[in-house]
Amino acid sequence: MPQRFHQPLLDRGHDHNHRPTIRIRFATETCAPCPVRDQCTSSTRYGRQLTVRPQERDAVLERVRAEQATDERKARYAVRSGVKATIHQAVAATGARRTRYMGLPKTRLAHIFTATAINLIRLDAWWNEKPLALTRTSHLAALDLAA
Repeated sequence: MPQRFHQPLLDRGHDHNHRPTIRIRFATETCAPCPVRDQCTSSTRYGRQLTVRPQERDAVLERVRAEQATDERKARYAVRSGVKATIHQAVAATGARRTRYMGLPKTRLAHIFTATAINLIRLDAWWNEKPLALTRTSHLAALDLAA
């Protein structure tokens, strides 16, 4: 008796951020006899399911990722990254997200003290030759390093 394969079911929907997606569901009967099924799905009751973006959204995403790979964009982002790191250090080390003072002159003085404190922390780290923090390795980069 020849094997009968069912057409996958296409279902249009939205992801958790309400962006349009296309879900492709394969029938259990199609996936069950496959010798490498465990590499595609961990489900024991259903066939493989894939969720993809619509073609126009995928094209935009690929274009944006290509723009992000340029040297100009990387240089611009390096500046932004440095600024964000400084803001994070100010918030983490001195609680600078809120000020305890009312009025602009006192708040400005608190910002000046915060900046001075951060500069002293960085000078101390530089004089003692200790890094301020280790750079985080993303889960994806860790997988790439393992391979």
